[in-house]
Amino acid sequence: MTSCLYLDTPIGFFEIQGSPHGLSSVKRVEKTGKDSKKPAACVLEGRKQLQEYFARKRKQFDVLLDWREATEFHRGVWSILREIPYGHTSSYSRIAEKLGDVKKLRAVGQANRLNPIAIIVPCHRVIAKNGDLHGYFYGLDVKRKLLELENPMSFAEQGALF
Repeated sequence: MTSCLYLDTPIGFFEIQGSPHGLSSVKRVEKTGKDSKKPAACVLEGRKQLQEYFARKRKQFDVLLDWREATEFHRGVWSILREIPYGHTSSYSRIAEKLGDVKKLRAVGQANRLNPIAIIVPCHRVIAKNGDLHGYFYGLDVKRKLLELENPMSFAEQGALF
């Protein structure tokens, strides 16, 4: 049985879904809905950890995830994303290299786009090889805000530090 909780964050409302198998979805929504009366433990924990993340008190997530519906390739990409440290970035090509096939660059980008567990599986930490911000399903402004939250000295908007 899937349960759901909502969370208001600096980048909008998030819907957190999961079951006893783990979190299956963390996605931004336009407005909050009704919280489940008896949410799964992982959903409660996911919300708590996200609150800590946005308060800059959590740098690593350790909540149970449910990727049963995903392909093996997507699970591989998402596992590598979880290895990118807080405040750091990686590139699409580096992830493809880690998977053993530098030609899978577009497939890595597609897996990022299909990531159902935003922030906890940090696809926002993936940038272009040349350092440019590219493709984030919530827009580059949100991607920059998340990167700035994690590393304000490297990703603050120009003039924001003065």
